[in-house]
Amino acid sequence: MSDLAKSLIERRANVWNETVALLQSVEDAARDFSAEEETTYQRLNGELDSLDQRIKTIVDGENRAKDAEEAMRGILGQEPSTSAPAGDATADALRKMLNGEGPGVTVRAGRTIGMDEFRTLSKLTAGAGANTVKISFYDRLVAHLIEVAGLMQTGPTVIQTTSGEQIQVPKTTAHSTAALTAEAGTISASDPAFGQVALNAYKYAFLMQVSNELINDTSVDLEGYLAMQAGRALGNGIGAHFITGTGSSQPNGVVTAATLGVTGGTGVTGAFTYDNVTDLFYSVIAPYRNSPSASWLLKDSSLATLRKVKDSQNRPLWEPSLTAGAPDTLFGKPIVTDPNVAAVALSAKSLVFGDFSQYFVRLVDGIRFERSNDFAFSSDLVTYRAILRGDGNLVDLTGAVKYFAGGAT
Repeated sequence: MSDLAKSLIERRANVWNETVALLQSVEDAARDFSAEEETTYQRLNGELDSLDQRIKTIVDGENRAKDAEEAMRGILGQEPSTSAPAGDATADALRKMLNGEGPGVTVRAGRTIGMDEFRTLSKLTAGAGANTVKISFYDRLVAHLIEVAGLMQTGPTVIQTTSGEQIQVPKTTAHSTAALTAEAGTISASDPAFGQVALNAYKYAFLMQVSNELINDTSVDLEGYLAMQAGRALGNGIGAHFITGTGSSQPNGVVTAATLGVTGGTGVTGAFTYDNVTDLFYSVIAPYRNSPSASWLLKDSSLATLRKVKDSQNRPLWEPSLTAGAPDTLFGKPIVTDPNVAAVALSAKSLVFGDFSQYFVRLVDGIRFERSNDFAFSSDLVTYRAILRGDGNLVDLTGAVKYFAGGAT
C-alpha cells in the first residue's frame, strides 16, 4: 500500500475521533446541536465519505496498475517489455483488441474466438477453475456490477445455471417445536413446513455505441470505461429489484421478502435509536445473527443517522474500519450500503439486518458482453451490448433477514 493511502487512512481515523468528540460534547450537555455544531458535523461526515471514496480509488488504482500490463501481455502471449513504457504498450494492445485486431481470446474451455466476434464470458465464481482469469475485462465488469448492487456485497447465495428454464429451490417456512409431555403421555406431532421458491431468468440488457474515431484515437483507459458503464448499468437494473422487487415479472427483493423486526417510535421522523438498533439485531435468532454472512444494509444517505446512535455509555455503536477496503461495522457485523434501500422516513424500511446468504441470486450463463461492427454501419459506430439474465428471492422465511420500519407519525 502506498504512503498516500496510509496517510488517508490515518486522516480518516482522526476525522472519526473528531466526530465522536463532537457527539460526546453535545450528549454531555444534554442538548441539541447548535447551528455551528450541525455544520461541523455535516462537514465531518462529508469528509469521512470523501476519504472512503479516495482510499478505495487509490487502492483499486494501485492494484490495476500493478496487474494490468502483466495481464494484457499474458493475453497477447508477449514477454514483459524492457523498453516501451507500460502504458503505451497496454494502450496500443487495447486499441487493437477493441478494433477487432490481434489474436483471439479464449473465454470458455476449448473455444477460442476471433476478435471480430469478441465476447467476454465467464463465471462469477472461482469454481470454474481454469476458465477464470485473475485480471480481465470480465472481472472488472463484474466488480462494477457488485459495486452498484450493494446486496451482492453481503454474501448472498449465487446459483449459476447454463440455461434459463425456471428452477425450484426448497425453502423452510416453519420449524418443528417440542412440547412438554407427561410420562406415558401422547407425544404431539410437530412437523417442519416446507415450500418452494421459483427462480426465473429475467433479462436485463442495454446497448452502448462508440465511434470508430474514439476507438482508434483514444489514449485513455477505454476498456475500463466500457467495464464501468456496462457493470453499473446492469447493477442499477437488477440491483434495484434485488432490494425492492415485487416478485411479479421481476426478482423478489430482500426487503420485500424480509419480516418486520422493529418499528420505530413516533415524533422522530422515522429515525432509529440505540434501542431500535439493538432490538433489530437481537430480533434475528442466533444461528442467523452469528452467521458469517450476517450484515447491515442501508442507504448511503442514512449513514449519518446511524453514526449518531450511541449506547448507554454515550459511545457510538459505529465501529470505523482502519483497514483499506474493509467495511465499517456495527455490533461486529459489516455495514453495506445500497442506493435502493429506503431513506430514513416515516414508515420507511430504512435498515435491514440478517443472514443474507439466505437470499438466493440466480444468474444464467454469466454476463454476455458482445460487439458488432455492422449494427450501426451507416453511422460508423461500433455497438456493444451487455446482457444479464437472473432472478433473486429470500429462501428462508423464518426470520433470517429482518428490517426496521420508521414510526408512522
